[in-house]
Amino acid sequence: MNKRDVAVAELEGRIGHVFADRELLERALTHSSVGNGATKVRHNERLEFLGDRVLNLIVAERLAELRPEAREGELSRLMNQLVNYHVCAAAARIVGLPDAMRVDASATKVGARDNDRVLGDACEAVIAALYLDGGLEAARAFILTFWGEAFGELDAPRLKDSKTLLQEWAMARGLPVPSYDVIATTGPAHQPRFTIEVRLQGYPPERGEGGSKREAEKIAADLMLRKREDAL
Repeated sequence: MNKRDVAVAELEGRIGHVFADRELLERALTHSSVGNGATKVRHNERLEFLGDRVLNLIVAERLAELRPEAREGELSRLMNQLVNYHVCAAAARIVGLPDAMRVDASATKVGARDNDRVLGDACEAVIAALYLDGGLEAARAFILTFWGEAFGELDAPRLKDSKTLLQEWAMARGLPVPSYDVIATTGPAHQPRFTIEVRLQGYPPERGEGGSKREAEKIAADLMLRKREDAL
């Protein structure tokens, strides 16, 4: 078995489903960059479309169970918190999608395997593949397992994060919006560590490290805020 074959086998182990239709799984794992758009290569965009609908159904169903008294507006807000490409990408990394995906070499070089949108789309495609191969219960089991942390954070206080605070602090002083750059990515694809540098005009840059780009950005922003005496 080559490296990718091992990654696909590990993916199936993590999600607890061995696909009867191997071609369906391959299609779910194939990014549109493969084959440079050639029609003979079946990629995951159509599966992503279906997977998004299945994801919305399962999350809406679970929210209705968890919040039987909630009004439509509150349920819609919670749906937006649970169904977005950042949450999908987080699930994709946990199950090991970055290593299991088929991505063109040129797209890989520009960071496609670490891109939240690419990973989020692939995650939705896998949900569709699970639905088609194993039925709604297979898709439901995947979502309820790998969205567990996101569901657990529904009642967390919605406070402004350090990135927002730093941006507001900069704008109040007529400064440009802070910029964030990836300095390094380490660790295996399913458990990466990102080092992010934040830059703000007139101040030394700061770096943060985390298990996702968003986490690393927030840590870097927090470090910069803590060195500005009038920012907190």
